[in-house]
Amino acid sequence: MNARPSAPAGLLAQRLVALFVAGAVAFGFLLLALGLGRGAEATLFGLPRLPVLLFAGWAVLIVVLAVWMERADHGAKAGARGR
Repeated sequence: MNARPSAPAGLLAQRLVALFVAGAVAFGFLLLALGLGRGAEATLFGLPRLPVLLFAGWAVLIVVLAVWMERADHGAKAGARGR
C-alpha cells in the first residue's frame, strides 16, 4: 500500500496550513495595528474600526475555508464516480 496522500489531498492540506498561517499573522498584528491606528476616533462606516476589521477578516477566512473544502469534496466525489 502507498502511504502517501493523493495529490489533491496533499494540496488541500498545504492550502489549509497556509490559511492558518495567514490568519495567525493577520490577527496577530496586521489587523490589530490597522484597527488601533488613530485611537478612539478611528471609525469605518460609522463603527469602531477594530471590531469591523476583525469581523471582516474572520469572515474572509471562513469563506476561503468553505470554498476550499467544498472544492475538495466535489473533487473526491468526481474521483469516486470515475472508478
